[in-house]
Amino acid sequence: MILDVLENAHRYLALIRGFAKAFEFLLRPDLQDLPVGRYEIDGDRIYAMVAKEQGRRKEEAQLETHRKYIDIQLVLAGTDTMGWKPLSLCRHPTGDYDQNADIQFFADRPDAWVSVESGAFAVFFPEDAHMPLISPGQIHKVVVKVLAAA
Repeated sequence: MILDVLENAHRYLALIRGFAKAFEFLLRPDLQDLPVGRYEIDGDRIYAMVAKEQGRRKEEAQLETHRKYIDIQLVLAGTDTMGWKPLSLCRHPTGDYDQNADIQFFADRPDAWVSVESGAFAVFFPEDAHMPLISPGQIHKVVVKVLAAA
């Protein structure tokens, strides 16, 4: 997992193939104005989802993991308190892995919490179980999905 501010995005461009295109999208000057929806960046290899969602309570949420994609979650407005736990320590799946949706949920509780403010981003790799959208208010964010095995 990585937690940083968008001004430091340049530090991660060479880390994963596809991060350069992902962060180029996240640095668009019109990002705040994009309507909610899905945006193709590089076909199914890299795409973004703009969302405005009401936050939820920790008790209502589950950890999630993705096998195919890395998440770069940038908060545009609000505060998204995100939970994290290594996937290797998750012991309580609530269902099987859904290959089509690239998601599996776990009833385990996070080991750590981070408050991601506007302008900050979190990167979750396939080995990172995470619990986003924890907030008493609305969260405006962009999640860029980058194929892990690109």
